[in-house]
Amino acid sequence: MITGDDTGRANQKKRTRIAIVEACREIIRSGGPVTMPEVARSALVSEATAYRYFPDLASLLNQALVAMWPSPADALAPVADSRDPVERVVFACEFLLRGVLANQGAVRAMISATITRPALAATRPGIRFGLIDQALAPLNGTLGATDPGGLAQLKLDLAAVVSAEALFSLTDLAGLTPDDAIASLVRTATTVTEAALRNDPTVSSPLPR
Repeated sequence: MITGDDTGRANQKKRTRIAIVEACREIIRSGGPVTMPEVARSALVSEATAYRYFPDLASLLNQALVAMWPSPADALAPVADSRDPVERVVFACEFLLRGVLANQGAVRAMISATITRPALAATRPGIRFGLIDQALAPLNGTLGATDPGGLAQLKLDLAAVVSAEALFSLTDLAGLTPDDAIASLVRTATTVTEAALRNDPTVSSPLPR
């Protein structure tokens, strides 16, 4: 039998969870470093309470970040009518990297958490893969008709370029400005995509619009 007390506790737990996630999002939007103690303070709960709802920072960041990004289809809406995979990949690459810069405190925290604990990598939002899949949608059933692995390989090649890790390597290690780093990665993504299309005799690029 469910009592009023049970319902009240369930509602309170739901409100607390929502408060923690919203506090995390507010910190992300502010551009500040995202830590569990900071999130707990912002949500007006103890750090121990925050950890009862989210066992680690990575799981909290995953919950917070996913809802802050549009769906791949919505993200690529400006190029929805284009059948040119190169144009679509360029747009997806810049979209992702600009978003990474806007939320880099959270993205860096997520990367840090998964580097030190590789088992947590599965909790990272698969935003880049969704964008790449959407960008290359016009090639479904075309690229790889003679080599079924062609499209899958292109997606893997792009995942190494259309990524926060690649962006931070260029800004942090190579000393490029964010704009120059993004331009470099867009050029690389373009080259990778054009090379895949040239090497597949079943595809002509750009595809008809």
